[in-house]
Amino acid sequence: MPVTTPQPPVRIALIGDYDPQITAHQAIPKALELSAASLDLKVEAQWLATEQIDAGTPLERFDGFWCVPGSPYRSYEGAMRAIRFAREQQRPFLGTCAGFQHALLEYARHALGWSDAEHGEIAPQAERAVLSPLSCALVEVRGTVYLQEGSQIAQVYSTLKIEEGYHCRYGLNPQLAPLLLSQGLHAVGHDAAGDLRAVELAGHPFFIGTLFQPERAALAGSVAPLVSALLNACRGPRQ
Repeated sequence: MPVTTPQPPVRIALIGDYDPQITAHQAIPKALELSAASLDLKVEAQWLATEQIDAGTPLERFDGFWCVPGSPYRSYEGAMRAIRFAREQQRPFLGTCAGFQHALLEYARHALGWSDAEHGEIAPQAERAVLSPLSCALVEVRGTVYLQEGSQIAQVYSTLKIEEGYHCRYGLNPQLAPLLLSQGLHAVGHDAAGDLRAVELAGHPFFIGTLFQPERAALAGSVAPLVSALLNACRGPRQ
């Protein structure tokens, strides 16, 4: 009989400052467990506190990155360092809620060269606040998201209309959206009012950010499609 070589576990870095009181942080380990079981994978997830991420952090040992909810981070520079590594090194990346926000900020600063780009929650008076307060805060609510046909995220969900939960107060500044989304970063999800809810990066194997929190599905015992897609993307290059 042929000998089956055990596959090494998928190593996921959870970028964020763990807080057991945050609903999304309660959901994330369950979401990873459910998705790993559905894919017959072993997963090793490690929380990386943002203030501990610096030039010496061995980010290369992770197969994928998930920048998680919980803004403001203790070090948004640390979070962006990990996001930049994932973006430039073509490592699978998922950013949810605050992770979505900081993915936009990292892209503005390091891909577009906007050195003065800021997060409005941290620097509300900044002239170029990439993230600004939502016209209506999305705190513990669910909403409909319409996905762009042909996008990677639409393929993940196998539909163009989804329902997801939120806990956020900041989103992309609509005044900067045309410039920010004019190159490689694409808008792929909007709410009924046309406000941005999801982005993905062209030319990257898996780089998706969502203002909503797909991990919350795990709290009801359901597999989160985006979490499974992240793990599958991490596994892909090994096969």
